Amino acid sequence: MLNYLWGFMIILGIIYGAFTGHIADISNGFLDSSKEAVTLCISMLGIMGFWNGMMEAASSCGIIAGLSRFISPLTKFLFPNLPKDHKSRNYITTNIIANILGLGWAATPAGLKAMESLAELKKNSDIASCEASDEMCTFLILNISSLQLIPVNIICYRNQYGAVNPANITIPALLATAVSTVTAMIYCKVKICKK
Repeated sequence: MLNYLWGFMIILGIIYGAFTGHIADISNGFLDSSKEAVTLCISMLGIMGFWNGMMEAASSCGIIAGLSRFISPLTKFLFPNLPKDHKSRNYITTNIIANILGLGWAATPAGLKAMESLAELKKNSDIASCEASDEMCTFLILNISSLQLIPVNIICYRNQYGAVNPANITIPALLATAVSTVTAMIYCKVKICKK
């Protein structure tokens, strides 16, 4: 649906530009935006590669396992129906840690694996195939709210566009994401308790 909305807005903009005599501005806008998109993707590729590598190294040397044990009370609280030694716990923990460090792109692979393993767990339960389990909903809402200590992606974007002090967003981002994460946790617990 969103694709249709964006497509409609683009076509409407082109038609409006053609009728008002601004078709050259539209062409220049397309070219400038394409150039910016490529430049941004190349700069973010290096950051994403670095942090994905760091997460893999942390996983290989046992840091993720140690942090998993450290935040296991939180995961037990948030996912009470999840079996203790289920593989999705490691994926969920890796995703949470990557999000806390502000590494949204590094969190994505772990998040996808967590959802796959939660879906496998759901297949073995009595939940209808078209419904998401409580654990899946909780994980999704928690992932969307994502507490961040260091908003790496936003700092990179601000640096890319010439901000004088790109890291001065850290404290407001920490406060905003802390509020959103606590709100998400409360919402999930209230909705699950009502069932």
